[in-house]
Amino acid sequence: MLDIQRIRENPEQIAQAAVRKKDPVDIPAIIELDNRRREVIGEVERLKSLRNTRSQEISALKKQKKDASSLIAEMKEVSETIKKMDESLSEINDELHQLLIRVPNVPQDSVPKGKSEEDNVVVSEWGESGEYDFKLKDHLELGTSLDIIDFTRGAKVTGAGFPVLKGAGAMLERALLNFFLDTHAAENGYHEIFPPFLANRESHFGVGQLPKNEEQMYYIGADDLFCIPTAEVPVTNLHRAEILSPSQLPIKYCAYSACFRREAGSYGKDTKGYLRVHQFNKVELVKIVEPQKSAVEHEALRKDAEMILQKLGLKYRVLELCDADLSFAGAKCYDLEVWAPAEGKFLEVSSCSNFEDFQARRMNIRYRPEGEKRPAFVHTINGSGLATARIIVALLETYQTKEGSVRIPPVLQPYMRGLTEITS
Repeated sequence: MLDIQRIRENPEQIAQAAVRKKDPVDIPAIIELDNRRREVIGEVERLKSLRNTRSQEISALKKQKKDASSLIAEMKEVSETIKKMDESLSEINDELHQLLIRVPNVPQDSVPKGKSEEDNVVVSEWGESGEYDFKLKDHLELGTSLDIIDFTRGAKVTGAGFPVLKGAGAMLERALLNFFLDTHAAENGYHEIFPPFLANRESHFGVGQLPKNEEQMYYIGADDLFCIPTAEVPVTNLHRAEILSPSQLPIKYCAYSACFRREAGSYGKDTKGYLRVHQFNKVELVKIVEPQKSAVEHEALRKDAEMILQKLGLKYRVLELCDADLSFAGAKCYDLEVWAPAEGKFLEVSSCSNFEDFQARRMNIRYRPEGEKRPAFVHTINGSGLATARIIVALLETYQTKEGSVRIPPVLQPYMRGLTEITS
């Protein structure tokens, strides 16, 4: 959520930023409601001050045994007016809140301008494409021939988009998750969390998932809970409504969770096989930092995610998202995309976002700066470190052999009980 003061002072900038993000909002309506709110508050404060003064006068008249009935009648009317104005103020606040929660975050000045994802900027590339002297199989062919991914039985149990991993495939999934967590906890200094996979409305609102993305989420009506689309939701909310000390910052968490996304409206877009599924596993990185350090911490988080891809020996590239492709809550974002040779394209495996104080305001996460009396809002940062589904696609296709087997990268072999190759 944006500070109303920022909207007051920069209405045109906020409106233009929302249009660039394809989330247009009625800024004039917000300004008008805010002005009405302040007028009502001012009048209520004036009337309450008058009531206090008159109360003292009434008290003095009563002590002097004088008639105070006219003042009492006047204050009765004033009290009724205050009550009505308080009710009006509550309605204005509710209406204003509903508008404010739909205002997207403002892209940082350094974010490229664009009209669609086609205008995202390639920042860097790492690794080689590799050379193959045989016809490549895609992950579907490999998953079937090696009997490690079963879409048919997963659909029978649940529905399309819920594949079953079997044998070495299940072990590879577990190996990746343990490798991700061990690397981030032991080498990159993150504190490991195992969060709930269900979260309430307040938690989803706090990170900006609600109300905008409700149609994309799996909902449990009896309990008013949502299956989480990412561990960002529960992990960032761990410090909701807290005031932190500078000595606690930066807070760095890594967390595994299953992730659930309905992917409504994604038909025809990377829906083949394991490229877009409704349930997948991911290790999330979350940082809570001082505002003046968020830019540096954002870059560091991105490097931590990149480290995983480098250790796996996978070719990848880093994209800086243009304003039109930024998420509702994001102020700046890098996407990491891994190369899948049989698909012949890059696949997104991580989005590393800086939200500045946007989420912190929604969750009321603050810290008390050294030497300051008033607490300030922290900045929040997160990114996948990494999601497994498309990593498995890239691993199978990159490390396949002419014989149809798949070699295991050395860093994963200790997690695969020493297995060096998946064969049929």
